[in-house]
Amino acid sequence: MTANIEVALDQGRRLLEGMPYPENLDNHFVVDPAKFDFYAMGCYRLVGEDKLARTLAEEVLRAGTDFDGTERSPMRNAEARVTLGVTAAREGDLEQALIMGERALEGDRQSVPSLIMTSRELAAEMRRRYSSEPAAQDYLARLHSLAGEKPGFMPR
Repeated sequence: MTANIEVALDQGRRLLEGMPYPENLDNHFVVDPAKFDFYAMGCYRLVGEDKLARTLAEEVLRAGTDFDGTERSPMRNAEARVTLGVTAAREGDLEQALIMGERALEGDRQSVPSLIMTSRELAAEMRRRYSSEPAAQDYLARLHSLAGEKPGFMPR
């Protein structure tokens, strides 16, 4: 499956590179070249290519943050933090996974449905690897609360 993703991402990158650079990135109807890394990050996270997902998440955060720390792309940054949380959880680093998961939920502007959908991947890793850890249980409870769900609703 990873080879198919590589081919699709390569085709997408070539198409994007053939387009003129947009004059106004705030226009939602133009293709923002920086968003390609964001989409690729999600693809790699979903298939478990953690090194590539982590590298792209770091790039998304760099590109989405001004020199003074102001976030230009809060939702992309939130998903990048979830990606860093997922990769940390898979590597056995519960503390870093929780830090990134919590930071993702703290952003100024949140599209809650999108954030919950992405955070479910981190929740699944938490349940799979750290279900007996109180800190992981607290994080899962916060996600349930944010989603307005009863505990146990999120898919296992």
